[in-house]
Amino acid sequence: MSANKPPFHADTLLAHGGGGFDQATGAVVPPIPVATTFVRDEDYALVSGDHLYSRDDNDLFRKTEALLATLENGVDSRLFSSGMAAIAAVARIIKPGGTLMAQSGIYWGTTLFLRQHCARNDIALVECDASDIDTLRDELAITKPDLVWLEVPSNPYLKVADISNVSDLCKSAGALLAVDATAATPLIMKPLTLGADLVMHAATKALNGHSDLLGGVVTTKDSTSDAWDFICTERKMAGAVMGSFEAWLLLRGLRTLSLRVERMNANAMALAEHLEAHPKIEKVLYPGLPSHKDYATARNQMTGGYGSLMSVQTQGGKDEALKVTGALKLFQRATSLGGTESLIEHRRSIEGETSGIPENLLRLSLGIEHIADLIADFDQALAKI
Repeated sequence: MSANKPPFHADTLLAHGGGGFDQATGAVVPPIPVATTFVRDEDYALVSGDHLYSRDDNDLFRKTEALLATLENGVDSRLFSSGMAAIAAVARIIKPGGTLMAQSGIYWGTTLFLRQHCARNDIALVECDASDIDTLRDELAITKPDLVWLEVPSNPYLKVADISNVSDLCKSAGALLAVDATAATPLIMKPLTLGADLVMHAATKALNGHSDLLGGVVTTKDSTSDAWDFICTERKMAGAVMGSFEAWLLLRGLRTLSLRVERMNANAMALAEHLEAHPKIEKVLYPGLPSHKDYATARNQMTGGYGSLMSVQTQGGKDEALKVTGALKLFQRATSLGGTESLIEHRRSIEGETSGIPENLLRLSLGIEHIADLIADFDQALAKI
């Protein structure tokens, strides 16, 4: 796969599902390959030449991976069965006795997995506020990690680490830099261009955008590296592969990604501005607001929007926050992000009492509904407290 500039705008590539049509039938929608194995000729050579077993040999995988690599300005991608499977593959790059530095205050599922994985495998885990570049510089100098894991923007605090600066520090320390950019999508932020070695997305979220599949993807800017060779082998041999139907759904979802991202970003910005001025909202965490402490960094490395994820802290405590979620009629109370429908969740109820999450924090994922309806729904819910 080439890292050269593609011949068409990303919106055009997405609308055509990466381009081309089915050579066998002329269909504009690719078929779903269902075979698990492939025949050989009389001399025992593979008839297709490059199809041995569907765990790794799947034309729909390759088509979708090529499109995603192009969107990221990368050279190669690999699909996984879930976002967590993709995270696990990256984490396993580090051998026992090594060190992993992870951004603190990120998706709780990632944090728990990394803590458990490192404890089981004699890997030192250092958690650090990566949005504080001075703190990160000091930690890198002391711990000398093998891999640094960022989440930009972070979930649910919406912190925005400076990927370019972190990349420079990682290079000086001899560390790989991997970035989970799920909340941004490749359309508004490209970590590989900013200096990251690997970028990961939970394809479950905005890439698919319809809340009907699990998937993950990792993309590299160097397909010759030992790290990428490990990830490719891990996907093939450990078997954390996406199903053909899920890959078909993902490619279908990608066709509308640019339109969905445009509307979701606009909705998030408008609601963030509205809620920031609301007397019953204590704080809005959204990097598109000038009041956000990482606003300058976000503006510098994100284009066309700031994502559809935000968090708000209501006035009062847990009871008041739950009253708001309970009174909402349009926002659905569910765990995820990036779908066409707007979702809300009370993170303390999800993460538990020991995670340190504020009890009045609500995480919002903005969908593609009309913004006036979303604002009206939140206003009537806030009137209950």
